[in-house]
Amino acid sequence: VMEDQYNPRLIKDLLQDLSSTLCILIRGVGKSVLVGNINIWICRLETILLWQQQLKNLQMNKQVNNGLTLSDLPLHMLNNILYRFSDGWDIITLGQVTPTLYMLSEDRQLWKKLCQYHFAEKQFCRHLIPSEKGHIDWKLMYFALQKYYPIKEQYGDTLHFCRHCSILFWKRTYFSSSSILQDTGHPCTASDPTTCLMPVSPQHFIDLFKF
Repeated sequence: VMEDQYNPRLIKDLLQDLSSTLCILIRGVGKSVLVGNINIWICRLETILLWQQQLKNLQMNKQVNNGLTLSDLPLHMLNNILYRFSDGWDIITLGQVTPTLYMLSEDRQLWKKLCQYHFAEKQFCRHLIPSEKGHIDWKLMYFALQKYYPIKEQYGDTLHFCRHCSILFWKRTYFSSSSILQDTGHPCTASDPTTCLMPVSPQHFIDLFKF
């Protein structure tokens, strides 16, 4: 991050969460799941605090780029980008970049499609929210429905668990000139390996380490 200056805000947030958690665990030593010598954990906390100070002092270089920017793209391409998001907060965040993107991010049809992607018709029919003009406010509907029903989770790469071998692994993907090929990612000894595979979401992966 110090060299390429990529995503410093995200790293700052991660370090803040990590330092806060470590402080709580160190203060509650003997009562927590902290493993190892307490002095080692204090040294690790000091290292994290040093990283935080370095990020705080980081001076961002002004990037000089004469190429195309997001604002230069035609409206239909910007709209296409928004329609590919599956998270409402991503749409709102992108809509804050320019007035044009804000206008596109407020499109009723966009939020309707998002509701239809995540929720069944019988679910949003129970929580219809009309706007002042009498139309359904699909944006408010999306966030209201989130409180009642889980949204679909979608990831580029998904961790898998083999029930036969009891191991975690990533599926491997190969690209050829004519097709995309996948294998199981590990040499399973089961007669039918595909029946033993179970996708593991990030939350499920974290739950595996809970005591």
